[in-house]
Amino acid sequence: MRLAINLILSLGMLALCTWLVWPDAAERIDLHDVIARLHWADFAPYLAAYLGLQIIVHLCRSLRWNHLLAPLGVKVAPGPLLAISSVGFMAILALPVRLGEFVRPGLLRQGRYTTASAALGTVAVERIVDGLIISLLVFGAFFAHRGPDSPGWMMPTAYGALAVFAGALVFLVFALRRPEPTVRFCLRLTLLPWFAPRFARVIERWLLEMIRGLAVLAHVRSMVMFLIWSVAYWSINGLGMWVLARGFGLPLSLIGAYATMGLLGVGISLPNSPGLVGQFQWFTLLGLSLYLGFDAGDPAAKHTAVHALALTYAIALHLLQVAWYVAMGALGLASPWVSFHDLWAARKAPNDVASDGKAAPGPPRAEAPAERPASDKKLAPEPRSADDPAHAPDPP
Repeated sequence: MRLAINLILSLGMLALCTWLVWPDAAERIDLHDVIARLHWADFAPYLAAYLGLQIIVHLCRSLRWNHLLAPLGVKVAPGPLLAISSVGFMAILALPVRLGEFVRPGLLRQGRYTTASAALGTVAVERIVDGLIISLLVFGAFFAHRGPDSPGWMMPTAYGALAVFAGALVFLVFALRRPEPTVRFCLRLTLLPWFAPRFARVIERWLLEMIRGLAVLAHVRSMVMFLIWSVAYWSINGLGMWVLARGFGLPLSLIGAYATMGLLGVGISLPNSPGLVGQFQWFTLLGLSLYLGFDAGDPAAKHTAVHALALTYAIALHLLQVAWYVAMGALGLASPWVSFHDLWAARKAPNDVASDGKAAPGPPRAEAPAERPASDKKLAPEPRSADDPAHAPDPP
């Protein structure tokens, strides 16, 4: 039922955002004119600079995960970590309703590093920290930009995004300090224990296992290092958006680029359409409209030169992002560390908790894993210790 609801929301987001940004005949002519006026010799250096910054962004986004995994006793070598992350990012982009978020934890489980539920806890921390960073960017930029002519949605959006992610951080802190009471309280708010008690017990066991991944919140050094990598990731990402905007001739300020990036990040954290089609372009246009002087919701503004240039930029930015993450994901699948079999097995939600509410048996943790076909590539597990709680058998 939950998956069906999420799919409906995802497809609804796809239909709505595609309808909002779909160009009519006149707009398509304007887009063609914008592209025709681009001079490759002038545009190429900006494109090269943007792609160079994307390399740094990808490395920061991928390698920072080790700092979240460290408190679990898990350390993945840079090669396998890049492969796992690249395939996971491709899945996040391609799959609707954030189903791709399960791929990276699933790949760690396939590699016998830790349970998928515990790894998913680190992904939850990652998403919430990223949400707080972009919410603070949006709030600061919008607060500085506010005025009598500002659209009515601007500040409520900034306050709302900040409140949601701050609330999620409060939940994580309480879950770390008192996991069982916090989980039970939140479940009672959903009314699941009354309507579906057996399912509620399954969710409770799964959440308690996932909270293992929240151990990073109590590990100061790991958390500080993760925050440093995250700030670098978002700073360079916003700089890349500004550089590409300059290549298209958009008079976008650096603050405007960061505000647009932040609003886009908030927008795509909603139930995402497949491939972020429509959703990516609409939220990019919405951010650009605040700094380029057009109303993204006004039909008359669609036939202005600045709107055509902004839409061309939004479409090009989306295509570049899709091409980048598909290419990086393909390289990850071509590496010795991730296979199509692993991706297929990891696409599902963590199954560390069985349907009866008990922990399902995890994969073998022994130094010599079960024999598999030679063509099936596996992550090389690191040396295990019987005293290492992160690699102990799943609890009964």
